Amino acid sequence: MNKKRGRHGRTGQNFDRTDRVSGLIREIVASELERIDDPRLFLISLTGVDVDRELAHATVWFYCPEEDDLGEVAEALENHRQRVQQSLARQSRMRRTPAIHFQPDRSIQEADRIESILEKLNMDSSGRQTETD
Repeated sequence: MNKKRGRHGRTGQNFDRTDRVSGLIREIVASELERIDDPRLFLISLTGVDVDRELAHATVWFYCPEEDDLGEVAEALENHRQRVQQSLARQSRMRRTPAIHFQPDRSIQEADRIESILEKLNMDSSGRQTETD
């Protein structure tokens, strides 16, 4: 017998709930970080939030444009983590709020690196085409 599960007939995880919680956490964390008067957090951007299926842990991904400042920014976020966690508990209507963990998002630097490699390859290939013509 084939039974359908979930609201949309999917089996397994319910992604709608974790997506909603991720969005809520991102909104609350971003607004709380704006209120914190710490110059180390001036230019960071929150790029995403991943919440596990049990809603026990949330990884908040951040981007720091200056690679040299990454250590200081990570330290500042860890120093203010408890305040952000308390704000999340106050503002969300969840029974238990996920434990927040901050992680640097290196995807933007990796994308820039890949783009520069592709530009070099494109320049090399265009240079080779003119030599063979």
